[in-house]
Amino acid sequence: MAQITFKQEPITLLGSQVKKGETAPDFTVLDNDLNEVTLSNYDGQKKLISVVPSIDTGVCDKQTRKFNEEAAQEDGVVLTISVDLPFAQKRWCASNGLDNVVTLSDHKELSFGNNYGVVMEELRLLARSVFVLDENNKVVYTEVVSEGTDFPDFDAALEAYRAI
Repeated sequence: MAQITFKQEPITLLGSQVKKGETAPDFTVLDNDLNEVTLSNYDGQKKLISVVPSIDTGVCDKQTRKFNEEAAQEDGVVLTISVDLPFAQKRWCASNGLDNVVTLSDHKELSFGNNYGVVMEELRLLARSVFVLDENNKVVYTEVVSEGTDFPDFDAALEAYRAI
């Protein structure tokens, strides 16, 4: 099992760690209207998957905004996944005037978190991470942030996304 820290406290990550070069595993999450969404919903598109512990916190808010602003110029899709309830995600998007942000909730089954190895066991939240997938769901970039309250490497993730 992998380990990171969150607020400097050791945290155990559950699930299978996804590695660059692998085919991305499928997952089932909920959209803001409680519809099930899987990886196949985005077949044929490159994907930047931004994973945050909770959309309502400062670092997660900034991460979500940054990836959506920077990657919006590209063909493809940016997905933000957390275990926040779909209602909270929808409210966050509406209160921040963000119409094009795709937020998905892994609260029900932790399907994404377990399949990508980012479930923080002690907190039942997802670890801050980024995954970039090409149109065929090949993983071209991964980062699990070693300290959960730090930002991911925006430049490296965006460079991998733009290079597809």
